[in-house]
Amino acid sequence: MLKTKRIIIVLYFLIWALVFLGPYLRNMNDINPHGLTRMIGDWVNLFLFFILFLINLYFLVPKLLFNDKKTQYAIIVIVTIILVTTIDILLHKVLLAPKVQGIGPHPGDIHSESLFAQGSVIGNIFNNLITAILIIGTSTAIELVFKWSGEEKRRKDVEKEQLKTNLALLRHQVSPHFFMNTLNNIHALIEINSEKAQDAVVRLSTLMRYLLYDSAQNTIELKKEIEFINSFISLMQLRHSDEVKVTIVIPAQIPDIKIPPMLFISLLENAFKHGVSYPLKSYIYFELQVDKTSLNCIIKNSKPKVATKYVGEYSGMGIDNIKESLKLLYGDVFRLNILDKESEFEVNLRIPL
Repeated sequence: MLKTKRIIIVLYFLIWALVFLGPYLRNMNDINPHGLTRMIGDWVNLFLFFILFLINLYFLVPKLLFNDKKTQYAIIVIVTIILVTTIDILLHKVLLAPKVQGIGPHPGDIHSESLFAQGSVIGNIFNNLITAILIIGTSTAIELVFKWSGEEKRRKDVEKEQLKTNLALLRHQVSPHFFMNTLNNIHALIEINSEKAQDAVVRLSTLMRYLLYDSAQNTIELKKEIEFINSFISLMQLRHSDEVKVTIVIPAQIPDIKIPPMLFISLLENAFKHGVSYPLKSYIYFELQVDKTSLNCIIKNSKPKVATKYVGEYSGMGIDNIKESLKLLYGDVFRLNILDKESEFEVNLRIPL
């Protein structure tokens, strides 16, 4: 923002330098007392407008307009324009006009007075007023655009930080109840099937290590993400009866690519929460498809007929945060489709690689 402000100041300087160069270029072939007086008159006029420009830019706009003192700003702008216009007329009539009259007409000139001393006083006042209004309007408009741009940048920065916080929360939103129930299931398995209990402990250790260390990175290998998903699904299966069929489809050859961690876990946890019905047979389907340019994740789960307002409940589990987090990560180049069918809920997520 500071860099942009400096660029605008340099731009202002260049514009005014060219404006002040104008009278010299107009009179460079007329170097005589008459032409010099006319050039000085033009410079006096421009200098007054330059002072008006600085007053508006560095005092009136930031101190009044940006502080919501619009009435005071308007009154002071009008008074300042009238004052500058009056000073300009007086300077030309009192100081410069007598010098021009003493020099006499210059050969080839139709008029002998400087540009701003020609014509009637009313005409000069009108020209000065129009010029002053244009200068005030242009400088104010530029400052308003600059202020709006700065506020928009700050708003986006705040929004981005908020989304990063949401993303961090999303990455750590594996339910605490999941760990409690898993530990209870492992405890029960120790006497029933010690080998299965040992496998569950290993998978829980893998999951915890991933949550504590790997998920803190910006990206993670797809292979580790799949290991985490397998561990999560296996531990979730400990909580449910054999009536829940879980299908996992992943590529035989896992490519050496990296993706953001914890990308699918919220969607998968929602599938287990809303897709399992103990009285009825239920299923969970998870598939990853990888091609050269994208990664496609398909998650399906059965939809119990007794469920009501399913979409609303699903949305309540953070689907908005998921969308916002994906937007933060991928902008507008991802695709998330949610299909609410009569007996099945399906989520399709495609992200670029």
